[in-house]
Amino acid sequence: MSREGELLNRALGEAEAAFDWLKYRTRQKREPGQYHIQAYRGHGTAEMLYLSGRVFEGSPIPKAREDDALLRNLWHTVRRLGSDEIPAAKVRASVNGASQTVLADDTGFFEISLPSTTDAVTTEVWRQVELELVDPVADGGTVGTNGFSIVPPAEARFGIISDIDDTVVQTDVANLLRMLRLVLLTNARTRLPFAGVAAFYRALHVGAGGPFTNPLFYVSSSPWNFYDLLTEVFEVHKIPVGPLFLKDYGLAPDLLLSRGHMEHKLTAIDHIMNTHSQLSFVLVGDSGQKDPEVYRETVRRHPGRVKAIYIRDVSLDIRDHEIQAIASELAKEGVEMMLVPDTVAAATHAAARGLIDPACLPEIRGERAEDLSAPTPFETVLK
Repeated sequence: MSREGELLNRALGEAEAAFDWLKYRTRQKREPGQYHIQAYRGHGTAEMLYLSGRVFEGSPIPKAREDDALLRNLWHTVRRLGSDEIPAAKVRASVNGASQTVLADDTGFFEISLPSTTDAVTTEVWRQVELELVDPVADGGTVGTNGFSIVPPAEARFGIISDIDDTVVQTDVANLLRMLRLVLLTNARTRLPFAGVAAFYRALHVGAGGPFTNPLFYVSSSPWNFYDLLTEVFEVHKIPVGPLFLKDYGLAPDLLLSRGHMEHKLTAIDHIMNTHSQLSFVLVGDSGQKDPEVYRETVRRHPGRVKAIYIRDVSLDIRDHEIQAIASELAKEGVEMMLVPDTVAAATHAAARGLIDPACLPEIRGERAEDLSAPTPFETVLK
């Protein structure tokens, strides 16, 4: 992510935290009302499931439509930033007779770590976790939803850890005004992925031998408030879904706080790789900010666990020289870091290294050409 992108994410996150702080300081005793639980996709092993989510007052933001007007998109962005979370809500999670009740934090955010038993399978399996709001009590009775945690099968050859902004989803970081317009005024159907990325990620998901066994994990500094938008982008554009590890822009009584970009990403990656210790990983990011440095540190913390690193080139030449120096360092440790101009270049290298089936390359090239010919987000919303 570029410096501008990091600043934008921080501004959005801290604007949301400011909303939360003001509501938290001025909220009166809550009467029964309408609430909902937003469950975030989790992950786990044969012994333990991890899941998180948030509790909100009011109804969820509706799914996007292709004909949504700019003002409707802007209003949904405002709703995401000004969402009314429920501090100290109690949530019960249940699966296979085991249950755990947790207390949400000041921003309505909760985390579940639930012992569970999963039989060995040959394809990926999403374990369903039942979530119920214990406190506060809603007007209409019980409030609940189902969350899902992925348990990679024993046949998985590797996992994929990917950035999102500037790696999967176009953010147009070279132009701050256009970046703001993209973030604030588009929706899941008009926000576009990078050309060919969906087909490439599907190929990594399958691997060289198939079937769908290699899990994907997405680590980003975007605020959790944009979770529904990002997951809907993935679904609309047929990008393989996986757990998202977004950034929590929390609050203290007198100070808005957030962990740094590198610290947040490294903490999430450490958790993923420590949890799935049987897997090696392919790492995918961009050259705009610190992904190469984050992945260099990942290689050092988890020696022998990284199969390849792909960095999308979205920066100027001076940054490219810095990345090539990092790549040279990693080559001495037996890890290839490839600075690639586009998805096809990454896929071609992955096919040569046995990470994807070479038969997938025509589909990736074809999807890239189709994506490049598609209308831009603003051509779509302004037509």
